[in-house]
Amino acid sequence: DAADELEEAFEEELEFAAEEADAVSAGAKRPNVFLRLYHGQTSFDFIGNRRWWFGVSAVIILIGIVSLSTQGLNEGIDFKGGRSWLVSSQTLTVAQATTAAKSAGVASPTVVQLTNQLNGQKQIQVTADLTNVPADQQQASLYKVQAALADAAHVPRDSVSLNQVGSTWGSNVTKKAIQALIIFFVLVTAYISLRFEFKMAVAAIVAVIHDILVVVGIYSIFQFQVTPDTVVAVLTVLGYSLYDTVVVFDRIRDNAQGLGASGRITYSEMVNLSMNQTLARSINTSLVAIVPVLSVLVVGSFILGATTLQSFGLALVIGLTSGAYSSIFIASPLLAWMKEREPRYVTIRQRLEARGDRGPTLTPAMAAAMAGASGGSGRGSSKVRSGSGVIRPGQGAKQ
Repeated sequence: DAADELEEAFEEELEFAAEEADAVSAGAKRPNVFLRLYHGQTSFDFIGNRRWWFGVSAVIILIGIVSLSTQGLNEGIDFKGGRSWLVSSQTLTVAQATTAAKSAGVASPTVVQLTNQLNGQKQIQVTADLTNVPADQQQASLYKVQAALADAAHVPRDSVSLNQVGSTWGSNVTKKAIQALIIFFVLVTAYISLRFEFKMAVAAIVAVIHDILVVVGIYSIFQFQVTPDTVVAVLTVLGYSLYDTVVVFDRIRDNAQGLGASGRITYSEMVNLSMNQTLARSINTSLVAIVPVLSVLVVGSFILGATTLQSFGLALVIGLTSGAYSSIFIASPLLAWMKEREPRYVTIRQRLEARGDRGPTLTPAMAAAMAGASGGSGRGSSKVRSGSGVIRPGQGAKQ
């Protein structure tokens, strides 16, 4: 009886799709993609277009590798050393100090405001790399910047202190970050392998490595300055990227135990269904994470001149965007590609292909209808309608 209910659910969806096609032909307006996404009526073919997704990522990563091999990264002074100027002033702003340092010949100064929480005393710290300045001119450059900052703050030149910044601290941060990354990979692989399966762990780790390569490549291509804040931001992004991937994998596992166990659909079709079911959540999660960080980056860095926010926020925006992309377009398609090579799913695909036309590709709404039918809730459960159209095997997705 449950099988009959499932067949009826398929037939009703086919009839509804035909009615929708007739309505569209007659000039009726279809719901827009946002409404269909909200109502779970999408049937985007993520798996069928995986070559495009992999190709886009491969091009970006390849360009980044070429850039790394030719021009490298624009490391901050915490990684390669430099000079620092410190001036106490209640009126001098970050923007004014930046302008003064540039007018004195410093190309890319890093300017931050330090505040003593006990007495409210403010200090402006300017750091810069002077390795590009000839050795016989570096001393003159030091005094020139010192004088410019003193004039901008309206204080005597002797009130601006000079300090040497070494690269030891930045090197220690890098070593600790690499150690943390290795531990992260080991723990993630162990957890996902135990909670889900090893191939899911491989797909998740590949997606995380993809995000690291994209962020590093973009920083090299556009020569954004790499600071310890950048390293911390990249490590922060990895957790977000993994979270979104695990959400999709959890849905895939549930479907594998239900629809996938029936042998009525291939593993790729099941992954496609799972991704459409979690697509709205993935988009909402990404927007909720990216929009506030982007706002802080634009307002805090570019409008208020807080360069520390720029170092941290820029890496977060790039990493969050890459993480949202990889969880949808890299991890799940890669998992489907690996699983389709298992003997069981090879047999299922061959058997279904031998039957010819298998009906529509499942949308989230159709899957809910069939789940209701197989659960014994009667035909009323299969009345859930899908406004997303259908896909025949071998055709693309009709959004």
